[in-house]
Amino acid sequence: TLSTLEMVRKRYPDMLLCIASNGLDMPLWLDEIEKLSVSHASITVNAVDPVIGKQIYSWVRSGKRTLPPDQGVEILMENQLESIIGLKQRGIIVKVNAIVLPGINDHHIGDIAKKMASLEVDLLNCMPYYPNPGSNFAHLPEPDGKLMNPIRQEAESYIPQMRHCT
Repeated sequence: TLSTLEMVRKRYPDMLLCIASNGLDMPLWLDEIEKLSVSHASITVNAVDPVIGKQIYSWVRSGKRTLPPDQGVEILMENQLESIIGLKQRGIIVKVNAIVLPGINDHHIGDIAKKMASLEVDLLNCMPYYPNPGSNFAHLPEPDGKLMNPIRQEAESYIPQMRHCT
């Protein structure tokens, strides 16, 4: 990813560069991201409570190790926060995406918004989960407006919402 960004930066020096990540390995590359003048980053954060995170992630691959949820979720969450803090310290605009999973984290998005506001995240995008056949969450319904609107309103009391993305 960084090699590609470097090639783009050389060829198009004035182009805005944005990086999207779950934040797991990003702490290792924060200085390189800054050197490439990445201006925006999107980090997906689906939980800030490990109990909820363990319901979302059945495993986490950290380095060359595949970890069970009990270990992996803690590392993922720690690295996500470290990534966000590091990006903000480097003057990079940060948007957090939170995928709303009905019955799993839909009641938790306000907590995510509150935590992201405390880290001075610029924008939160509450995204409805789209069911994918064969996935672990294929049985979940796609959140409709009746679920999403109150979630976004609550989150907006803490942090600006991205509402234009469909």
